Amino acid sequence: MKKFKMFFDIEKEEQWLNEQLQKDYRCTNISGLGIYTFEKTDKRYVMRLDYQDYLSKKKFKDYKGIYEDFGWIYINDSWLGGIRYWQKEDDDQNEIFSDRQSKSNYYKRLMGYSSGLGMLLLPFSYMFYKDSGLYLAEGLWSMKGALFWKAFLFETPFALLRSLPALMVVFFGTSFYKAYRKYSMLKEK
Repeated sequence: MKKFKMFFDIEKEEQWLNEQLQKDYRCTNISGLGIYTFEKTDKRYVMRLDYQDYLSKKKFKDYKGIYEDFGWIYINDSWLGGIRYWQKEDDDQNEIFSDRQSKSNYYKRLMGYSSGLGMLLLPFSYMFYKDSGLYLAEGLWSMKGALFWKAFLFETPFALLRSLPALMVVFFGTSFYKAYRKYSMLKEK
């Protein structure tokens, strides 16, 4: 079975994948385009996600080895960086972060990821708005009646596309804030 789903929140993605496991569908592959491949299973599994920056091949091999020693199966085979998908049969040891320090390091990596992408998109947001705004149709605001509405409705999808970088900056800012709050709570305890 294949499902298409896009996530911008790693914790919601993990929750959704575990819901699929509760329905007896084990994940076998995840493409970068949001296509999840599942197979029916009669065993109980649990899935955990981790975010890692770029790891050299040796560090990636060591990283994989540590988790595999504890029974985790690595789903995707990309060593470049990003979200790592881990799955194993359900038992008493279902967490990949063994202590508060490793959990706080995870949130710190997520903060770096969110802020990096947000900063990358910030100049694009500025470029779209600095001269012309969202609606580029010549004379749109001086049109009247049905002609205005036709031109406005035609231009709106393009305006939404032009606003996408700014919306993504807001999204990544929110994502950074959520990770920061969780990171701060772990540091305070």
